[in-house]
Amino acid sequence: MGSTAVLQTSKPSFLTWLREPVDNAPLIVFRWLFGLLLFLETAGAILTGWVKKNLVEPTVFFPFIGFEWLRPLPGNGMYFYYGTMAVLGLLVMVGLYYRASIILFTVLWWGAYLMQKTSYNNHYYLLLVLCFLMLLVPAHRYASLDARRKPELKSLSCPRWCLLVFVTQMAIVYTYAAVAKMNADWLAGIPIKVWFGNKTHFWLIGGLLQQAWFQKLVVYGGIFFDLLIVPLLLWPRTRVLAFCMAIFFHGFNSAIFHIGIFPYLALALCLFFFPPETIRRRLLRRKPVFTASENPVREISTGERLFFWLLGIHLLIQVLLPLRHWWFPGNPNWTEEGHRMSWHMMLRTKSGYASFKVLADNQLFWEYPENHLTPKQARTVATHPDLLWQYCQFLERKYRQQGYKQVQVFAHTQVSLNKRPSQPLVDSTVNLAGVPWLPHQHSPWIVPLQETKRP
Repeated sequence: MGSTAVLQTSKPSFLTWLREPVDNAPLIVFRWLFGLLLFLETAGAILTGWVKKNLVEPTVFFPFIGFEWLRPLPGNGMYFYYGTMAVLGLLVMVGLYYRASIILFTVLWWGAYLMQKTSYNNHYYLLLVLCFLMLLVPAHRYASLDARRKPELKSLSCPRWCLLVFVTQMAIVYTYAAVAKMNADWLAGIPIKVWFGNKTHFWLIGGLLQQAWFQKLVVYGGIFFDLLIVPLLLWPRTRVLAFCMAIFFHGFNSAIFHIGIFPYLALALCLFFFPPETIRRRLLRRKPVFTASENPVREISTGERLFFWLLGIHLLIQVLLPLRHWWFPGNPNWTEEGHRMSWHMMLRTKSGYASFKVLADNQLFWEYPENHLTPKQARTVATHPDLLWQYCQFLERKYRQQGYKQVQVFAHTQVSLNKRPSQPLVDSTVNLAGVPWLPHQHSPWIVPLQETKRP
């Protein structure tokens, strides 16, 4: 009796699909652009005076709470610090000692990010997240000096997840940016009206920026762009149109708001939405065509499964972290609780002032931020409760160092959010030098925002 062999084929798992090799052209081109932008960001921080203004001139610093041990280097140290990052950015771009370069850049950028909040920017946080992702991917396997030094590193492909992880990250960023704009102040156009009102001098478009209809277009256009750009880039029929929209949108933001490298970084990330073969044909014409047979898929190892779990945890954190502001009562644009790292980008204008009453051994003193801080620091401290708390800790230490035993510090503030009438931000009867900072709980000494009619 004859026997027949039955070939059974199993459906590939999701992890197998993520591991399948694809042309690495988008990753290689993005490495060039990313490294160049790292260089421009850090070298530009020196040349434009940002390092001097934020890390050299101040004598008081406001690191993330819990990282007070991180201090800017003395003297000209921070110029060398940022100069080192600029060189590392170039090394990332050309792919020379890529792994070491991107790891060291990430550590240094993370340190600079944590050591000062006065100039906090969502884009700085995004750059940190992207640096972490670039740590994981083999972006140096082609058109790099590493591949020239070690030919065995050279590869025409990368696992599919290396491209999809950037698509997923940007989907998270854009989606939360869109949802955050769905609030009364943004829909009323208050922030846009304030910002555009300061740009009447802009050549050619200064008058256009003052038009109510154009401001409404920007308000609703910003929501729809953030909400739809990822789906439109994913759909082949609208991909080119969406990319053209992205060029216009980010170009407009760069020209009007002067927000550094972010618009160009966002455009560079669009590479991952195009088929790898398209990027190769358009931008890497000398690159040989990749065929899947050159890199057969191996069985998934335990270590790889663990890696995918860790990558999934990272993406889950990225999804959950922007939701944490719902844990705290009140408007996060006012309280700042849960505001950072949540993609609440360009949603508010805050202005105000603060003075501090110090009771030291029953003697009364008045302190003003301008006495110890730069003008920019003084403006920021007045409108951010956590910085107010940190400044009160500074004042307490100052008076104790002068020999006083009992020191209490009370903050008197008047702050306006999005053109509302000024109102107290914190309770002036609470000794802020004597209350602990509870990062996962609402600070009861923050005065709730009173929704009064704007003038």
